[in-house]
Amino acid sequence: MPLYVPKSINLSLNEEQLKAVFRKHDVNGDGCLSKDELMKAFRELGSRNPSWRVRRSLHHADGNGDGTISLDELDELVKYVAKQGYGIN
Repeated sequence: MPLYVPKSINLSLNEEQLKAVFRKHDVNGDGCLSKDELMKAFRELGSRNPSWRVRRSLHHADGNGDGTISLDELDELVKYVAKQGYGIN
């Protein structure tokens, strides 16, 4: 199995649109994205393997290591997501 699993749909989203997708999935309103919330966001973005993408996202963007992505860490998450081809135009 390849290490890189491409997304299943072609999106063209800018940085603010990507942030909006992730913010919308903060359903409990605590200002942090849990693994479950991230999983739902990656499914919406068309990830073929959202659980793997969540683990990689936390590795790249969870600066304080608490297992969630805070609003302060959202920029790093968006940078990572854009590198993976989810589209910044």
